[in-house]
Amino acid sequence: MVSVLSRPKARAIAPVIASAGALALLLSGCGAGGGSSAQGSKDFSYLTNVENTTIRGELEALSKDQCAAENKAAPLKVETVPQTSLDQKLQLLAGQNALPVQYAAGNAPALTQDLDKSGNVLDFEKALKDLNISDAILPGAAATIKSLYGGKLNVLPYQYNVEGIWYNKKLFADNGITEPKTWDDFVAAGEKLKTAGVTPLAASGKQGWPLTRLVSGYLFSDLGPDAMKKVADGQAKLTDPEYVKAAQAVADLGAKGYFGQGVGSIDYDTAASQFLSGKAGMFYMGSWILSNFDDKAQNKIGEENIGFMPFPKVSGGKGIDNQYATNVGLPMTFNAKTYDSNASAWLKCIATNYGSTALKDKNSISGFKLNTPVDNIPPLVKSTQETVNNTKESVLWFEALFSTKATTTSQTNAAGLASGSITPQKFMELVQNDLNSK
Repeated sequence: MVSVLSRPKARAIAPVIASAGALALLLSGCGAGGGSSAQGSKDFSYLTNVENTTIRGELEALSKDQCAAENKAAPLKVETVPQTSLDQKLQLLAGQNALPVQYAAGNAPALTQDLDKSGNVLDFEKALKDLNISDAILPGAAATIKSLYGGKLNVLPYQYNVEGIWYNKKLFADNGITEPKTWDDFVAAGEKLKTAGVTPLAASGKQGWPLTRLVSGYLFSDLGPDAMKKVADGQAKLTDPEYVKAAQAVADLGAKGYFGQGVGSIDYDTAASQFLSGKAGMFYMGSWILSNFDDKAQNKIGEENIGFMPFPKVSGGKGIDNQYATNVGLPMTFNAKTYDSNASAWLKCIATNYGSTALKDKNSISGFKLNTPVDNIPPLVKSTQETVNNTKESVLWFEALFSTKATTTSQTNAAGLASGSITPQKFMELVQNDLNSK
């Protein structure tokens, strides 16, 4: 599909997910029929994206240790799908009244809100209160979730991340590059890296969102933290010149060759490998990538050679200082229709143990309160956690407030934007058209 989407007429490809209207019809059928999912859970079934190995790995570890009793009563059963197929899978299962006990909440908050309306999403605020562990989720993580999900605590923060640009300190030093503070400095750094035979910026065009994060980063830095909210509220359009300017800035990076060859075919793991093998000088990504950095089999450049910086400021822009996007990763939720005593026991065990075990085992920063102190945290993880704790003002990301359809259009056409097969104006038009039709 990637090669097809790289052509100018990518819009002719039908989205793999239902339109907003079709989705409403699909989900409306889930709430009326009852069905087997309302009978509770025999297994602790869990559907997640195949790319995220950290969460399912930690749940498997918990099932053999702290949550062994819960696992005996309802064994953990994991199913995975590619992230690009996740939304379609969720909608199919919802229509069949067959969502698992726990599942990845979808690529856009809009899908989770639709699933919530049809009774497929657990109210964690109430569930945690009933378990007397209302403080299990950190206030900052809870606030981020509520800002994304209409004021509701609809998902669990297995990850609580800041996003920014990781860079190879050694490559920077070898090429006389100081940490870029402005967009112009960032572009100039890329030129020096390219001249040195290094891909300036590793990015996954196959997933798409690592590229659209650059678009929104530029928008927030140029127009201010409310740039995307204005679009969501109808006060601005992505086709407005000042918004197209951001897409143009990212397209210009691609035209300069800063993403290397074949960005549309590069997946998440390949992009991470490019950076960790020293073939790329910079890598926009969230702090969930720390578990990869700690893996010596993957990290060939050494943690001591990895730096982290906020998104560079656009000269004259209205953005905040030290601009970081925050998120809760690809969040997970529980199926309210299958929430029984077994699922409740699993929730309590996860909420009280995951934060510490994930930090200890994978150097993964979550939004769960640590139930036990964690010693010997690697310096890079510690400094990133301090960044998380000290970030008082943050931004979201490009698709955060989009409909499911617009999110898919954005991410599937991002590679075309970066490769030059879709103009910045056309890219913004495609996404805005979907926003108009929601």
